[in-house]
This record gives sequence, structure tokens and C-alpha cells, in this order.
Amino acid sequence: MRHVPVLLNEVIDNLNLKSGSYVIDCTLGDAGHSEKILEKIGQEGRLLGIDADPEAILRARQYLERFSSQIILVRANFVNLKKIVEENSFVPEAILIDLGWSTPQFNERGRGFSFLHPDENLDMRYSEEVISTAADVLNTRTEKELSNIFKDYGEEKFSNLIAEKIIEKRKQGKNFAIVSDLVETILEVYRKKLKTNKEVPWIGGLHPATKVFQALRIEVNNELGILETTLPQAIEVLQSGGRLAVITFHSLEDRIVKHYFKKQNNKNIKIINKKPIVCGEEESKNNPPSRSAKLRIIEKI
Repeated sequence: MRHVPVLLNEVIDNLNLKSGSYVIDCTLGDAGHSEKILEKIGQEGRLLGIDADPEAILRARQYLERFSSQIILVRANFVNLKKIVEENSFVPEAILIDLGWSTPQFNERGRGFSFLHPDENLDMRYSEEVISTAADVLNTRTEKELSNIFKDYGEEKFSNLIAEKIIEKRKQGKNFAIVSDLVETILEVYRKKLKTNKEVPWIGGLHPATKVFQALRIEVNNELGILETTLPQAIEVLQSGGRLAVITFHSLEDRIVKHYFKKQNNKNIKIINKKPIVCGEEESKNNPPSRSAKLRIIEKI
């Protein structure tokens, strides 16, 4: 199954693309945005696609086969954006950073990104170059460190109790290895706190594991730190008059982007949309992940 890109028309409309434009897609994924960008910029246009996931590069190459003479695909983390641009002598007129995770990464990679796949290993790395897995974090960090991760990156209300339960199980000889090890631990805390029947599966509402899994993924891949490092690079390598579009999916990411753009506004950039662009009713209905997406665009002065 191919990932459905969010805010596709909004991205294309606001990147101010022209025939012959040079564009960077920093988060290539299944190339949904890139394919539409290539159609827009025509045969004289060029696209540089970046992704840390080797499987994403392979899939994107297949989807973009008809544009093979116009694309450069690089397997790397976009935190190295400036270096990648220099090595490929590529001067972009538009840059896209889509911080969402593609459906295949969650459902088909077998890396434990989702709490819906109980037998997968607790890995959560989007690249083998990342050293520590989610299991490493759970099995080695202190109670305070785990609590801070769950609170700061997941905004988990029971962060202290979940961290305490993890340490308790570790002292009993428990090793966190697969998704179900963590999910059951989280559910134990929630069932006790909310006084629900431990024999009944979790039904209705946001699953209790959602925020902890988000927090671990962010921690393992240093997502927020990488975003903070990449934004200045994106503006630096962009041509004057070029545009940068960033799609975020949770408040932590959006806060970083919003504050950085606000800080740089009228210095070396111009904010195009003061309020983030969100999906319309039709997209929200047809593509549920789009509901949390926010698009912010700036233009380099």
C-alpha cells in the first residue's frame, strides 16, 4: 500500500513552483508529494529527494521511474541538508519538509513503531545508523529519565507511574523486547488508575499507548533536535525568493517551527501564512492522519 500524502494541493499551490524549478523533498517517503512536484515543474525541473530509510528510497525510485532523468535520490538524514546540497551542486528554489511518518513505515517495516503490532521488536529506528533502539531506552534509562521522555515528548499524564512500573518490572528481571511488553505495562497503569477490568481489552478513545510510543520514537530518532538543526540550513541553502514548506503533526514540532519562523521573520524570511494551513473536510474524511497536519510556509528574502 502506498502512503497518501497530506495537504498535497496546499503544498503544491504554496511552494510557488514554476516550470524548470529545482526542488528538495527532505522527507521523500513514498514520493507522493515529489511525484506531484515533478509534474508541476516539467521536464526542465529537477528534484532532490532525501530519506534516511533505505526502503523508502527503493520504493520512491519505483514510483518516480518515469522521472528518472530529473531526480537525485539520497539516502541520508535531512539534518545533513547543507552538506547534501553542496555535494550535489543543487541550489533549490523550493524545499518541503513533511514530518509525518508514512503508512508503510508503521505497518510494513516491522520495527515496532505501532502499538497495534504486538509481536514486533521495540526498535523504532528509521535508520540503522541510529544506535539505540526503543528497547535500549526502556531497559537502560533511569526512572526519572523515562518519566521526562514520556512527559516532554508525549505529554503523557501518567508519565511518572508508567516509568515507575517499567523500573519495577526491570527489577523483577523483565526485559522489554517486543511491542506487547510495553503495551501491557502501560495498560496495567491505566487500568489501575482508572479502575477498569484488567480482563477487558482497551475499547474506545485514544489508546493509552499512543503518547508513550510517540515519545519513544521522538527520543530514539532525536526528531526535535534534528528539526531545530535543519531549519536554519534549509533557509541558508534556499535561493532568494524561494519558499520553504514544513508540515508538522503534533504540537511539539509545530511549536519549534512556529517560533523559529517568528524569530527570523523580516530578517531573512517572510512568513507567508500567519496561521497554519490545515486540511479540508473532504481530506479529513478520506485520509484521517491529515487531521493533525499543519502546514507553515515562509519565503526567503
